[in-house]
Amino acid sequence: MERAVSTNAQGERTLGITVDAIKALRDLTGAGVMDCRRALEEAEGDLDRAQEVLREKGVAAAVKRSDRATNEGVIESYIHSGNRLGAIVELNCETDFVARTEEFHSLAHDLAMQVAAMGPRYLSPEDLPQDESLAPEQDCLLCQPFIKDPGRTVQDLINEVRGRTGENIQVRRFVRYTLGQE
Repeated sequence: MERAVSTNAQGERTLGITVDAIKALRDLTGAGVMDCRRALEEAEGDLDRAQEVLREKGVAAAVKRSDRATNEGVIESYIHSGNRLGAIVELNCETDFVARTEEFHSLAHDLAMQVAAMGPRYLSPEDLPQDESLAPEQDCLLCQPFIKDPGRTVQDLINEVRGRTGENIQVRRFVRYTLGQE
């Protein structure tokens, strides 16, 4: 990690963040240049801590955006090899600009794969029936461990993309089809 110590106009020692450090953090996270700089300053030049700072700020920003209307988006499908299992997911965002990005399409595809692989029955814990004792980690899409990185939940994945795009992103609905099953 590159750190540079310099002295400001008041004679105080300051931590100068190099352009290479900002670029490295930006490449890792996709965050904006100024956000990367502020995160590095807050983390005193530590790249790992700066990533965590950006992740936390992304989650906080996602909460602030959660009430914005999501009228754009994509419908993504995934058909498993053998053509006996498939899933369709409707993923919404605020603008068609974000809906056309590769990152958004990749998220939609990953979510369709998640639905096909894990078979969630509900979107979130709020959708669980009160009279049944179901485990949200198994039955709710947003609470499930992400199949490509079990250390994160599906909601964590969505929040990270929200943080990078600056928009509210919502899974509107999904369906899973298995050949011969209702």
